Amino acid sequence: MPIIQIDIGKESINSVQKEQLIEILTNKASEITNIPSSAFSIIINEHEDENYGVGGVTLDKVRKH
Repeated sequence: MPIIQIDIGKESINSVQKEQLIEILTNKASEITNIPSSAFSIIINEHEDENYGVGGVTLDKVRKH
């Protein structure tokens, strides 16, 4: 069972966008690999900005400046 994982900021996308990502990524991966779309699992991991580091600083601090 192929798994596609996406890591993204918690408030970066809404539920409609998540549904679109799941549908489009599944269909495209199936098309490219010739594996049935029913075999694919998509996992969206959402993270708070304070859990991302950019240039040695957490992303929440970067966005404040």
